[in-house]
Amino acid sequence: MTMTNGYEQSDNEKKLEIVNLPSLEAEAKKIIPTGGFGYIAGGSEDDWTLKQNTAAFGHVQIVPKALSNIEQPSTATKVFGLDLKTPIMMAPTAAQGLAHAQGEKDTAKGVAAVGGLMAQSTYSSTSIADTAVAGDGAPQFFQLYMSKDWSFNESLLDEAVKAGVKGIILTVDATVDGYREADIINNFQFPIPMANLEKFSEGDGKGKGIGEIYAAAAQKINEDDVRRIAEYTRLPVIVKGIESPEDAMRAIGAGAAGIYVSNHGGRQLNGGPASIDVLPAIAKAVNHQVPIIFDSGVRRGSHVFKALASGADLVAMGRPVIYGLALGGAQGVQSVFEELNHELEITMQLAGTKTIEDIKHAPLTHFNYAD
Repeated sequence: MTMTNGYEQSDNEKKLEIVNLPSLEAEAKKIIPTGGFGYIAGGSEDDWTLKQNTAAFGHVQIVPKALSNIEQPSTATKVFGLDLKTPIMMAPTAAQGLAHAQGEKDTAKGVAAVGGLMAQSTYSSTSIADTAVAGDGAPQFFQLYMSKDWSFNESLLDEAVKAGVKGIILTVDATVDGYREADIINNFQFPIPMANLEKFSEGDGKGKGIGEIYAAAAQKINEDDVRRIAEYTRLPVIVKGIESPEDAMRAIGAGAAGIYVSNHGGRQLNGGPASIDVLPAIAKAVNHQVPIIFDSGVRRGSHVFKALASGADLVAMGRPVIYGLALGGAQGVQSVFEELNHELEITMQLAGTKTIEDIKHAPLTHFNYAD
């Protein structure tokens, strides 16, 4: 363990033997301090939407396809002009130093090792440049929480462009902090500085709760902001936090190069629908105009398959990767992706799908099973 400002950080660096991703949470809870774990694991209010995100994958069933004459399915794909070895990407997840002393740097190394796409957060524990260097040339996106101060936004975007990121993810569903009861119970304040916030007059985030940090972010976000970021960076802008066809079409009309279907892992609006339940309608409205990224509740290879078959082009995950980071550093992150890829390959074989493109045309059904 490493001690920073009185906070214990894991410094584990090892491969993990993983039976399944859900089992990682209990193991990570043993080594991540209570406040940090509550921030990572918790949702908003009574966690209803957080729980439904995973449970709702049971609303969708995969139709097995026999006599399909395939073997050794491939998880390789191409999205946003990027050649990837897996359709599973790292969701932008804040403050990874809460889980491991190397934070986003180790996550970037682990994602790069599996040929995946890494997205780093505005609220990262490490800088945009340091995270990019750790990825050693592997593709990365930068996620922007817009500040009320446009000059600060420009500064972050300048750094992201200089670091060679391939796209900007604009998060639009976090204009205020969701009511996160775990943070209230734990009186949680960030013990680790957020490298990208050092230019804020309010400081680097250390000693503040997430609500205080969000208070410095923009509460008013509209279509003009999408256009402005796209014109400023000349990079694809993916709008994150879309849960309805109407919002998806507004984002595309404003110049979004991608739609990111997500309810923030159940951390913002509690009582909203599970993301997998709204994905098909959004995909139908988008109709392949732009790629779709999906996250919230992904824990199984079959979940990845169902999301791709429901209209997603990339499937992101956050918490399981952070648990793998705490337990094994970069190698732990790599282990998490390898396990999910392995499960996906099995599902692909049994569903008669050779490629990721085949999954997108795979039949699904929807039987209403009682719990």
